[in-house]
Parts: sequence; C-alpha cells; structure tokens
Amino acid sequence: MTDTVPTRVQLALNVDDVDAAVAFYSAMFGVEPAKRRPGYANFAITTPPLKLVLLENKGAAERLNHLGVELGSVDDVDAQQTRLGTAGLISTDERDTTCCYATQDKFWVEGSPDGERWEFYTVLADSPTFFAEVSDSESGSCCGAPAATAASTGAGTSPPAPADCC
Repeated sequence: MTDTVPTRVQLALNVDDVDAAVAFYSAMFGVEPAKRRPGYANFAITTPPLKLVLLENKGAAERLNHLGVELGSVDDVDAQQTRLGTAGLISTDERDTTCCYATQDKFWVEGSPDGERWEFYTVLADSPTFFAEVSDSESGSCCGAPAATAASTGAGTSPPAPADCC
C-alpha cells in the first residue's frame, strides 16, 4: 500500500443563512465559493488547505454537521479505508453516490470518543442535484445511494442521515 496524503480536511457547517455565511467566509479566507447552489456552498481553500462546506439548516441544534478528508483519487480512498480498517476502525462504504452536488466514492468512520463522524471521499464528477434521484424504497440510504451500494465494513454502522452528508 502506498502512503496517501489528504488533499484537504473538510469542515461541514450547518448555517442559518447561507448567503450571510458565504459573505463572511469569502471575506475571512479571501476566496469565493468553488460551488454554489440554493442552500449550499463549498469553498476549496488553498491556504490553509480546507474544504469548507456550508449547509443551510436554519435553527439546527448543532453547528458542526460533520468532518471529512477529501482525497485525490479512488485509489487514495481505498488505501485510507484499508489503513483505517487495519487500525481497527469501522467504516461504512458508499460508492458512486451523489451528495452535495457531486458524485463521490467515499466511506464514513464513526465511533470517535466524542461521537464525531468522519467522511473520507473523492469527487468523481459534478452533479446537477444535491442527492441522486431515488425511489421511495431507497430513500433511507445516505446521499441517495441505493441501499445495495451503501455496505458496511467491519462490525457495522448505519449510514449517515442525508442531511449530514456532503
């Protein structure tokens, strides 16, 4: 296995007003969002290396939506999942899933001492929709991924709720 280096750490925040948040973070980091859709924005910040995701969830009890690590390729995602599995961490696999206006290959690590969930992912393509189009029977899957592709690795965890995905 080759060593992989994260492209950038991801911080996904719930915000009450995405327009106000975009104005603030654009001024703070000196860059405009890399992607902007209704109720959603993401920044690909070079310095410091950060993927900042803003999800409009007015009145959300928690400001932190989730944490993540954006990787450069599917091979990097696979290598990180193998490394973390060897370390005894349990992951939930999601391949070819659409979330946050992007098609992604990713997995989630849960079970941190304080309950944070970490998403390790790579973007495969841009998407015109936040989630994939799914039937009613698939609506419980994370980010619109059909249940058959959201497989658990290890002792098993459930996929994150769609509102928590990026």
